[in-house]
This record gives sequence, C-alpha cells and structure tokens, in this order.
Amino acid sequence: MAADNYDPFERGPYPAGVRNIEAVDATRNRMFPCEIWYPAAPEYSGRDLAPEAQDEFTVPPRPPHRQMSVRDARARSGCWPLIVFSHPSYFHRRSATYLCTHLASHGYVVAALDHSEVVAPELAWREGATEEETKARIDGVISSRVPDIRLLLERLLEAAPFDPDVALDADRVGIVGHSAGGWTALATPDYESRVRAIVALAPAGASNPRPGILPMKLSFEWKRDVPTLLLAAENDTAVPLADMYEIYERIPATKRMVILRRADHAHFMDNVEREHESFRTATLPPVLKAIQQEMVPSAELTSGEKAHLFTRGLTTCHLDAFLRGRPEARRLLEGDIEGELAARGVEARLDP
Repeated sequence: MAADNYDPFERGPYPAGVRNIEAVDATRNRMFPCEIWYPAAPEYSGRDLAPEAQDEFTVPPRPPHRQMSVRDARARSGCWPLIVFSHPSYFHRRSATYLCTHLASHGYVVAALDHSEVVAPELAWREGATEEETKARIDGVISSRVPDIRLLLERLLEAAPFDPDVALDADRVGIVGHSAGGWTALATPDYESRVRAIVALAPAGASNPRPGILPMKLSFEWKRDVPTLLLAAENDTAVPLADMYEIYERIPATKRMVILRRADHAHFMDNVEREHESFRTATLPPVLKAIQQEMVPSAELTSGEKAHLFTRGLTTCHLDAFLRGRPEARRLLEGDIEGELAARGVEARLDP
C-alpha cells in the first residue's frame, strides 16, 4: 500500500453531500423515503468533517445524530458508480452513515431507502397478533425486500436523475447490506442482473436461524460471477459464525470472508456501543431472550471506532477492486489483510 499510496481506510478525496428523494411504487401503493450520499462540489471541502456544518437527523426514540456529509450540497459533476445500501429489518436507511459517507468521499453515489416494513402499516409489528397474522407479516417483510431494491435501482437508473450534473454508471452497480440487509444483498442477484459486486455484513439467510431471526432463505440462483465480500463478527449472538460459514460456502462466486474479533451484531452500525447496550438491556419478547442473554457488555468488545475502520476500509477496497478494476485494491485483498488491519489496531482474521 505504501508503494502505490492506496489507502481505502482513510477518508477519500471528495467532500460528501447528502439529500433526500422519494421512490413511489404505485403497484404496491408505497412511498419510500430515500437518502442519497454523493461526492460534493469542491467548495464543500472540509465542511463534511466540521461538526457545525454536518447534517444532523433524528430517528426517534434515538437522540440526534450527525453524519459526515453536508445536507443538500451541490454535487460534483461526473459519472459515478452506484452503491445501494440495505438496512437491517425494522431499522432505517441511515443505520450506517459512517460507511455511506465514507464511500461518497471515495467517489461513489450511495442510495438507501426505508424498506417496506418501515413504510407499510400492514407490515408493522403488532403486539397481540395471532400466529397466523405474524407469519403473514414476516412473509410480507421478506418478500418485499428485493422488490424494494429493484424499485430504487429503477428510480435512480431509469427515471429522472437525482441531480442534473450527475450521471450514474449502470455498468458499475454494487450492493451493501447488514443483517436482513445482508440477506437482501445476497438475494438480489437472483433477480437483478445489474449488480456487479456485493458486500454482506453479518447477513441473515442461514438454513437454521436462531429463534427470533427472520427465516430468510437464499437460493443463490446467480447466472454470473458477482464478487462477494462477507464481513462477520466473531461474537455475533444473532447470526453466529457457524451461520456465516454456511452462507459463505454456498456463495457461487469469487469471494472473501473476514471476521472482526471481539465484535457483535451491532458493530456494523452507527453508534455501536449505544445500539449494542440498548438491545442488551431492553425489554424484549421472549423469543429474543436467549440472544440477549448471551451478549456481553460493549466494554468487553472491540470499539465502535475500530469496527467502523474495519468495515469502511474493506468495503471500499472490495468495491474499488471489482467495480473500478483498481489493481492496487486487488493486491490489498489478495495480500496480508490481517496485517494491514493489525497495523491499524484492528484485530481480525481472514477465513477460511
């Protein structure tokens, strides 16, 4: 890396902008709020890193959160690769702004929507629902996810552009997802030929998921090589490492798996410690109690800062290698990944 000055772990050369658009699905009668992160014009340089200029948003019941981007900044003109981000079930489109803003700083346009279970009242969790009603709701959540992603791709690639100065390269489209979003990323190539690279963060989709985890099945009916990076957490109580190995073995493509040591499921999200402790100490339905009881305090795990460094760098490197064809990114991926991370204070292992 020192020889070619390539470092995907560091912030990229572009300031990051962010804005909202909508995607409307008339067939399903659903309106999806979408977040778009993008390289901003040069006059915004440094402002995305200055707290007083950063965008701030609130997703109740959580406190306000700043993301490293400038709201409604003028976009930098050009043709950029497109990355779609898919969030965990019943979460929200801004669950990993540390990653989406980082990718924007490296010259990607990143788009995320609130999935159907967030916007469709009939898919909302309801206390006191019958077993039959609960099954119908879960089936609806699962069956909506890939169509949601395809709608977002159509909105960005086939409808009016989100910015008149920005072109999106339909030949360089990737998808990144966490948890149920990781399953979504792995399931989308069954139906969507435009996806050329995948990063799955602790994905759901194992054949025998833990009670309380959505029973999402993966067919892997891919008709082409879609290079895939699977990032896993060593102490994940929701989707254990055994599930990650099973999914990894089934991926029918060029693939890598890297495991972050002393990490749990929330280590791929914003505000790692807060999200981990919130789940660990919350009053939850009985079906989730076993997962909750196995969680250890965040003080015993790797820090959110190190987890974000791990995910940002490896995700950017994978996309650079397989969407942009950067040889220096391929060299990093095929080299001493563990050593590169250890040099940054991150404990991880390449497996198998």
